[in-house]
Amino acid sequence: MDLNDGLRAILKDHVSWSKRRLDCFIGLLLALIQSRHMNLTQLAVNFGGQATLKSRYRRLQRFFQTVVFDYDAVAHLIMQLFDFKGQSYYLTLDRTNWKWGKANLNILTLAIAYKGMAVPVYWLVLNKQGNSNQRERIALLQRFIRQFGRHGIQGVLADREFIGDQWWQWLTDHTIPYLIRMKDNQLLTNRRHAGKPVQALFRDLKVGEQRVLRKRQRIGDQWVWLNALKLETNELLVLASNRRLAQAIQVYGQRWQIENLFQCLKGRGFHLEETRLTRLTRLTRYYRIKKVMALQAIAFCWAHKVGEWKHRAVKPLTIKQHGRPECSLFRYGLDELNNFLLKTVKSADEMLRFWILFLCPPTMIDYDRSRSGKITLRI
Repeated sequence: MDLNDGLRAILKDHVSWSKRRLDCFIGLLLALIQSRHMNLTQLAVNFGGQATLKSRYRRLQRFFQTVVFDYDAVAHLIMQLFDFKGQSYYLTLDRTNWKWGKANLNILTLAIAYKGMAVPVYWLVLNKQGNSNQRERIALLQRFIRQFGRHGIQGVLADREFIGDQWWQWLTDHTIPYLIRMKDNQLLTNRRHAGKPVQALFRDLKVGEQRVLRKRQRIGDQWVWLNALKLETNELLVLASNRRLAQAIQVYGQRWQIENLFQCLKGRGFHLEETRLTRLTRLTRYYRIKKVMALQAIAFCWAHKVGEWKHRAVKPLTIKQHGRPECSLFRYGLDELNNFLLKTVKSADEMLRFWILFLCPPTMIDYDRSRSGKITLRI
């Protein structure tokens, strides 16, 4: 059994495609890891098979044109890969956007904070420029809750664009904690401070100091707890929450993980911005960029898990003088996967290892500390 056979056996339990379409997806997955470019021309070069380059390119075009993705099945696969089901986690919400020609690519992404790098679970293609609206955010959270419930959600972390009475009230009604940054000139609406900007409550803060107000304040129609930190740039970081959190600033720091995710999907990883699959129509099945995100999400998860294994069992990442590792777990795993795929001869043990790292969550894997790279499953 070769690597493709093993991946097919794993994925067929999660998608209802024919063998031909499943083989095409696996070929795309391996080509993306090797080329690190989400451009069909680059992918066709690394796509296996005896067909001509032009035929391979056309096959990839047809795949993104005609194949229907079950995004709930993709989400369940991703949750299984990291064993998120039954665990507690913070959700992060943000957009990534860029422009190709006249096309605006704008993707609202819901991810789970995990070891410095958020893991994407659901995404929504916004056929417009600018911020998402409250209805779109609620729809994305509702889809996640329908599939996985809300009991594991410790909170929702988001940046300044994710404000709004309807959105905040929906989170509160569903007992979902949120921690969302606000603009420091946002006006208060409670009687005592009506018309004053939020920053007026934190004027005496010095650089590096933080404070949690003892009483709730009213923003719009919502009563929220306010936390603030004076940054080294002399800018005020203000957070709003529907629950009082003593370590709110530290918790909110996990929001940056979704920015790291976008860097991995784009310039520092798979170069998502180089895709030319930009066509959007009213029919959801033809949102090709949404299918591209599904492919990239699965490739990202595999590379991240391989990076975890290599860091723990083969060679730990070196910590540089600035206190950060030499590279991310994702990049560490991507390099290892790429090196493995470039080998002309692959041993059965190597292929089994990478199947296990793709299929099994980290909690089911034991790592050999002797640097042999051996892994065993916990049964």
